[in-house]
Amino acid sequence: MPSSAEELIELLDLESLDVDLYRGKQPETERQRVFGGQVAAQALIAGIRTTQDGPTGLQVHSLHSYFLRPGDTAVPIIYDVDRLRDGRSFSTRRIVARQHGNPIYFMTANFQRPEEGFDHQDEMPSVRSPDEGLSFADLARGRGAGESFMKEWAALDIRYLGNSRVDLGHQLDVDPSRPARSQLWIRVDGRLSDDPVEHLAAFTYASDMTLLGATLVPHGITIDDRRLQAASLDHSIWFHRPFRADEWWLYDQWSPSAQGARGLALARVFTQDGALVATVAQEGLIRMRG
Repeated sequence: MPSSAEELIELLDLESLDVDLYRGKQPETERQRVFGGQVAAQALIAGIRTTQDGPTGLQVHSLHSYFLRPGDTAVPIIYDVDRLRDGRSFSTRRIVARQHGNPIYFMTANFQRPEEGFDHQDEMPSVRSPDEGLSFADLARGRGAGESFMKEWAALDIRYLGNSRVDLGHQLDVDPSRPARSQLWIRVDGRLSDDPVEHLAAFTYASDMTLLGATLVPHGITIDDRRLQAASLDHSIWFHRPFRADEWWLYDQWSPSAQGARGLALARVFTQDGALVATVAQEGLIRMRG
């Protein structure tokens, strides 16, 4: 996996093979399957590339996707983009990621030309600063992870603030109406360019990191438990306002429901100055092995 901001941006830079056809590279990794955030970010880049050959100004405002098969980390991924619609205000792209002749991931992304309109947002919750959070490295070491695991995720700086169940000195305030909550600060660990596409792709990559963990909070089990079979099933993002992925953003997560070996996680994304910049939703498999 990329161990720096530079390696992350290099990983997300696609090779153009033909009109609306792209190839994504793979990082060196010990993972047995492709990280979902990687394929989502590469697919988003493929979709964005097909909006840049016409009138400028289109900005992605939402993406909705399904993980169909585990990705093979040993071979590149092919991204095929279908231009479903180009209108005056909105454009839509369908992106299919393939390996070994089979689709492994499917995304629909919608783009809009910027315009003025009504404006409101949720208020940012009161939280501790990133410096007061527990680093991802320290959290991983506490769970017995080795240095190789932490190197896999070194491109991201993650500070865990706590969840609604476990008291690690970072327990969240009790809210009986939401028993499954988790909060983290995240940023790319390094400086990105001013290209907004880099920030959209880097955020999309990171957005798949921790969501399913929130679905497990009430059940006293963590995502790395060997008894658990876990996998992302679908993933959606709504982009509300521009922001930088290399500056701290709060991942305010909660899970309204888990059932049928599936858990649903939702998250609001805030910048440090309180702007609500994105909303994320994901359902995943959380099955205890027999």
